[in-house]
Amino acid sequence: MSTGYFGDLKPIAYEGPESDNPFAFRHYNPDEVVLGKRLEDHLRFAVCYWHSFMWSGLDPFGGQTFDRPWYGDTMEKARLKADVAFEMFQLLGSPYYTFHDADVRPEGATLAESISRLNEIADYLEQKMEQTGIKLLWGTANLFSHKRFMAGAATNPDPDVFAYSAAIVKSCMDVTQRLKGENYVLWGGREGYETLLNTDVGHELDQAGRFLSLVVDYKHKIGFKGAILIEPKPQEPTKHQYDFDVATVYGFLQRYGLEKEVKVNIEQGHAILAGHTFEHEIAMARSFDIFGSIDMNRNDYQSGWDTDQFPNNVPELALAYYEILRAGGFTTGGTNFDAKIRRQSLEPSDLIAAHVGGMDACARGLKAAARMIEDKALSTPLDERYAGWKKPEAQAMLSGQRTLEEISERALREGIDPQPKSGRQEVLENVVNRYV
Repeated sequence: MSTGYFGDLKPIAYEGPESDNPFAFRHYNPDEVVLGKRLEDHLRFAVCYWHSFMWSGLDPFGGQTFDRPWYGDTMEKARLKADVAFEMFQLLGSPYYTFHDADVRPEGATLAESISRLNEIADYLEQKMEQTGIKLLWGTANLFSHKRFMAGAATNPDPDVFAYSAAIVKSCMDVTQRLKGENYVLWGGREGYETLLNTDVGHELDQAGRFLSLVVDYKHKIGFKGAILIEPKPQEPTKHQYDFDVATVYGFLQRYGLEKEVKVNIEQGHAILAGHTFEHEIAMARSFDIFGSIDMNRNDYQSGWDTDQFPNNVPELALAYYEILRAGGFTTGGTNFDAKIRRQSLEPSDLIAAHVGGMDACARGLKAAARMIEDKALSTPLDERYAGWKKPEAQAMLSGQRTLEEISERALREGIDPQPKSGRQEVLENVVNRYV
């Protein structure tokens, strides 16, 4: 039953590249087969609850600009929000959605009441999912908004906050399991510090390692088949965060023996804040074998914070999906739109248009990436550049069959005098541009 919030908008259909309908897909045809798989199955789109239905339009210098009928701290409002959310998921044809506990239920007066409300709204979400066929990509806990988390959750100097956070995460994992979520995400928005003057870094890292170990143990205890994901975040809101980027997360996982248990959910905006490209972070995750999922958004390159805008840069998206395809594509993960409309975009239809444009841009990027894979447009030059390492002596050096002395002796004996070879960066950039 329609809530009427989106007026007379009809489900978004694919109309092809020539369409000028702002509420139609021009490039995203869910049933189009690319590299032997439907586009819908490649991209695995998900709409997030928080930016789409929780954000009120505020920014650091101004308050609320949106007036949504579901704003309020009652379960009645929470059910209305779910009604509108699932109506939007259906309009977009999004196969998945994602949420934090605080997105879907109002805060209770006590921890027990907050958990009870989460379970109550989960019953309602379960009904909506059965009615629509829309699935849960992942659930997570909001351990950063409330003032109790101002010094962190797992890394808080107060052990009672650690215990409170553990109870919240357990309840969210239980609900994610019940709703057949395909992943569970840990986003450490406050897991960091502002100054070393009041921080024991080693102690807090051990706390974070213990907390994550508890999560992994509980996953196995309840038989959760999905992936546990950490979302790297370099700064904002805290000055320094322990999960700065993919490489930092991998080092953390190795230290606590969790590198085989936990993967990463990578956000484009966070990659930029860390001083990397999105494709770099995906490539690192692929190399470490911890690639899981992505949050799809973009930053304003003139701003120094995470602006969470909808994606529209097809060349960037093509390079990101190229690395995802090289990683074998998504398994339990997907493309989650962790993006919000601008605070001046006041019409309900703006929410739809933003997602339509983002889905189209992602489809264009993935199809360009697939063509580069099929044509070996980048892999052939790459293989040629590293061809020397396939020779027997190079393999012997790489595999540990040669000592430093032996390598040095051969270099002197054979009079090795390597000459520089062009990296051909501009040529390869031109190749990419031909596909996008």
